[in-house]
Order: sequence, then structure tokens, then C-alpha cells
Amino acid sequence: MIQSWMVIGAITFFVAIGSFFITPRDVKWFARLSRPKWLVFEPLIPFIWTFIFICGVASANIVWQKNPGGLTTWILMGFYLLLEIITVAYIPLMLRWRSLRVGEIIGSAGVILGVLLTLSVLPTSKLAALLLIPYLIWSPVGTYTTEELIELNPQDA
Repeated sequence: MIQSWMVIGAITFFVAIGSFFITPRDVKWFARLSRPKWLVFEPLIPFIWTFIFICGVASANIVWQKNPGGLTTWILMGFYLLLEIITVAYIPLMLRWRSLRVGEIIGSAGVILGVLLTLSVLPTSKLAALLLIPYLIWSPVGTYTTEELIELNPQDA
């Protein structure tokens, strides 16, 4: 029998694959941007996001287990999916449009949606809400970093 965490994990994985729809030309644009001196952890970012997505899968699974198939549960699952799509869209859209401002807008939307999702999940499960804390911590860091990149690279805003 297929477990709910397997379905949630598979959906998360397939949505995350969408971030690979970038071209080498797009990556070259981003690679040439000046970066803040404090951005020494950039190579760790893929691992950090992987951890955050795993926490999100665990959170969604807990919510699902509380009331499988209920209307509120389906609405929350849609909210999780929307948040992941927004999060995954950050890099491809910013690179495709070569606009740090696009990244800032998408990142800010992710921060707001992350807070709203956490507050929405809290009545269902404190643990599920707690598992969203890594997103709530890291997403503003990414958005702030994008703002710093805009300051250093105003021509690419």
C-alpha cells in the first residue's frame, strides 16, 4: 500500500525538478553578479533547501494524517503545494528574466505564504507548524540576500 508520505514526497520531488529548467546562459548571468562578502555559505544552499523540503513533507504528512481526505486537509495540501511552487519558481524565473527584483518579489511572496501556512497549520498540529520553522527562518535570509544582490548589482535589478 502506498503511504501518504510517499505521495507527498513524490509530489514535492516532481515540483522541485521544475527548478532544473534553466539554461547555461541564465546561470552565467547569475554567476557574474557581485555577491556580499558575508555570503560564504552559498555552496550549502542546495543542502539547506533539501532539508527544508524534507521538513515540509513531514509537516504535510502530519497534517494529512490528522484528517485524511477532509476538505480542510485538502485546502492545506493545496497551500503546501502553492508554497513549494512559489519557492521553486524563484531561481528559474529570476534567471530567465535576468531580474533580481523578480527574485525579491517571489521571495517576499514565499515569506508571506510561509507565515500564513504555518499559522493555518498550527490549530491542526503544533509539530507540523514547528516543522515549517526552518522555512520561516531561511526564506527571509534568501530574500534579504536578493535585496543585497540588488544593492551590489543595480543594473541587474
